[in-house]
Amino acid sequence: MAEVKDPSGTSDLVPSNFLEVTCKSSGIVRRFAPGTKAGFAISLINNKLDVGSPLALYIEAAKFGEEPISFGPSSILVDYGNGWKLQTVLDSQQGTKKQEGLQEPKAGAKKQTPEPTINFMYISKIVFVFLFMFLLMGIFTLALENLPRLILFINSST
Repeated sequence: MAEVKDPSGTSDLVPSNFLEVTCKSSGIVRRFAPGTKAGFAISLINNKLDVGSPLALYIEAAKFGEEPISFGPSSILVDYGNGWKLQTVLDSQQGTKKQEGLQEPKAGAKKQTPEPTINFMYISKIVFVFLFMFLLMGIFTLALENLPRLILFINSST
């Protein structure tokens, strides 16, 4: 926890009543109450980012020369003391925060649609399925046509 001077003068140092998380995307330090869940903090941080800023995935406690400690969404944020800093980890896969309808396509940019890939294997699978369906229909038709004879045979043998 960060420590601050006590205004009453009774003690030199008292623990602060908040945790600080540095947003790597914006550089802004956000303060949270002790007991705050990491998922809530990430949601709040991402909601306050500007359009175009990379989103945060999770929060980690980092210290130079040490392995970082990652906080899952339901983890409670904890300050590990001297040298440890809580910071966000950016989403390098997603890229940036986007708002639907607010970002217009750039001039001259075409919307890319995937080309359908119809090849020999695709067509052969479709033909095989149709042949299998007709084979099954033939078997069921034969079975239904011969069902009365089968019933008569069973009744006559008993």
